[in-house]
Amino acid sequence: MMEVAAKQIASFKLLNPKTTSPPPHRRPSISISGAASLGHLTRPDFPILHQEVNGSKLVYLDNAATSQKPNSVLNALQEYYASYNSNVHRGIHYLSARATDEYELARNKVAAFINASNSRQIVFTRNATEAINLVAYSWGLSNLKPLDEVILTIAEHHSAIVPWQLVAQKTGAILKFVILDQDEIPDMNKLSEMLSKNTKLVVVHHVSNMLASVLPIEEIVLGAHKVGAKVLVDACQSVPHMLVDVQGLDADFLVASSHKMCGPTGIGFLYGKSEILSSMPPFLGGGEMISEVYVDHSTYAEPPSRFEAGTPAIGEAIGLGAAIDYLSRIGMQKIHDYEVELANYLYESLCSVPNIRIYGPRPSENVHRVALCSFNVEKIHPTDIATFLDQQHGVAIRSGHHCAQPLHRYLGVSASARASLHFYNTKEDVDDFIQALNDAVSFFNSLK
Repeated sequence: MMEVAAKQIASFKLLNPKTTSPPPHRRPSISISGAASLGHLTRPDFPILHQEVNGSKLVYLDNAATSQKPNSVLNALQEYYASYNSNVHRGIHYLSARATDEYELARNKVAAFINASNSRQIVFTRNATEAINLVAYSWGLSNLKPLDEVILTIAEHHSAIVPWQLVAQKTGAILKFVILDQDEIPDMNKLSEMLSKNTKLVVVHHVSNMLASVLPIEEIVLGAHKVGAKVLVDACQSVPHMLVDVQGLDADFLVASSHKMCGPTGIGFLYGKSEILSSMPPFLGGGEMISEVYVDHSTYAEPPSRFEAGTPAIGEAIGLGAAIDYLSRIGMQKIHDYEVELANYLYESLCSVPNIRIYGPRPSENVHRVALCSFNVEKIHPTDIATFLDQQHGVAIRSGHHCAQPLHRYLGVSASARASLHFYNTKEDVDDFIQALNDAVSFFNSLK
């Protein structure tokens, strides 16, 4: 099918000629209800959205992979490099002092955003993946021993699985995986049953990047702490979309990535409880993370400096701070409420597509999905669908295993398509996507 589709795709423009739509920034920004939605109100802040792709206005629905950046973030990056580019913590001159102030101010903003009690609980990393590896190689290698157990779910991102596989190979620890329940949500009853005195760590996502489900982190943490285990929360898909309170969750570790929350790529963060971070050895060695260096040994700085060796991603941290300012001005509760509406609209709209299989729970009064849907259409490869949508309609979605191969294997598929929304998306984006998807289904069915 994919080879046939590839040949046909080359002639899509001839098969389906279309007139060019006026640029989206010139089109009226009014929702169906007659009132401007959050999506309509914020779209002007994102210059990348106002373009055409393959002759159609861009409809960007790949936000679970990375979000777009508002002008305020772009301006913050430009200002840093144009006005006060300098290394941090090491100079007394004006540029270095200002760069240091802005870099540490960004750390304060992250701490406040997730309600950490102290900014020194925030460690800047390259991304959430590095943050998880930091915990694995520092805390994990120091604390895990043979037959200790690490509990994960089958729905974890590869970044939350592979580091623990490597650590388990080195320490003799055992990884145990929680499967899904009948609603295609990681089974919390099974997780509770797995907890024992041998459990040393529970690694869980807050929001699934494929199933769109939200896990009850407070309950998980409470159960884990009763048996003396620590909890690491992958919050990459929750921090950008809802209020996250680390003190309320009581998680021992939490990680997230800037690029999914309207900030730059190349930076993420680890939150860790102060007493745990202080007990952990360095992850990387070099400048900045030391207290004193001698020819035969070194002593190390207190966290977070202990875990930030070398020159950090200064501009990126400042950009992340600007992204947090932007999100905070909108209000995370407002973003969450709007995205719940979008999530339901997306799910209900997708259900109208013939022969579609949507993964994850069905929304109800008790079950809430976030604004993404992973799906397959019978006898059509998801990559064919994604290619058609891009080339024929300018609609950007994801196809593949979404860094969740164990979950796909559990569900009996090798890949899926995924549409994921953010607050700058609108119901009209969903309508354009559904129209394009129906066009794709009709096209591929015509080849059979």
